[in-house]
Amino acid sequence: MEIYSHSRLSTFEQCPLKFKYKYKDKIPELKKTIEAHLGRIVHKTLEWFYIELKKGKIPTIEELIVYYTQKWEEKYEPSITITKKEVTINDYFNKGVQYLLKYYMKHKPFDDNTLEVEKKIIINLDENGKYKIQGFIDRLAYNRETKEFEVHDYKTANTPPAIEKIENDRQLALYSIAIKNLFGSDKKICLVWHYLAHDIRICSRRTNEQLEQLKKETIELIQKIESTTKFPAYISRLCDWCEYKSICQAWVEKAPTVQKKLTLTDEKVEELDIWS
Repeated sequence: MEIYSHSRLSTFEQCPLKFKYKYKDKIPELKKTIEAHLGRIVHKTLEWFYIELKKGKIPTIEELIVYYTQKWEEKYEPSITITKKEVTINDYFNKGVQYLLKYYMKHKPFDDNTLEVEKKIIINLDENGKYKIQGFIDRLAYNRETKEFEVHDYKTANTPPAIEKIENDRQLALYSIAIKNLFGSDKKICLVWHYLAHDIRICSRRTNEQLEQLKKETIELIQKIESTTKFPAYISRLCDWCEYKSICQAWVEKAPTVQKKLTLTDEKVEELDIWS
């Protein structure tokens, strides 16, 4: 039985054909987007920053931006595409600088008791260990005041989150299952999203009953994926960001039988087209 991930499940929900290209055919990504590049470098910079803090060092704001700049240049490739033609590469680079500056000023002196960074977790969804989920927690902390574990996640989306999206988020809820497995089902966990473009921090919680229901729903989704034999393309505005658009049968062949979802609004595109 394969080990799944939140991104793998989400890819199937977004577009079964994309899922097939990526996970069954194992075709390498044919396109890299500037949004993904920005998200990766911001995440990498914050990972480095908190590792330095755990060593007992507090990097200056200048050192933070120098590291970000070095990683941006090191990982940037000329083939990276910009879907929004009115925005330049420098615009995206400067966005990242602003995200980090605001985050640094808001959270100093960084005394939030970070336990681990980029923590790998494996979740058994059933008692027999047949269905598993793996993932990486951006940052795990323990809040001494509230006596809660905090699962932190960074978002670089331009659009503020809808409350419904937060309350129904699967990724961090799955991660909270892993933390409860490690430290006890009675432990309180706060799921924390940092929406860097808006300098906001959102916390949400799940009951043990909600987490048990999530396990069942996730197993049902995995079973659906594994029993699927046909992988149709779903047409939406997200296609403009898809790594496989150049080979997608829906675009190359203009297949008339393609299943169509409702066209997503620009706002929804912003919510989904993020690095997570």
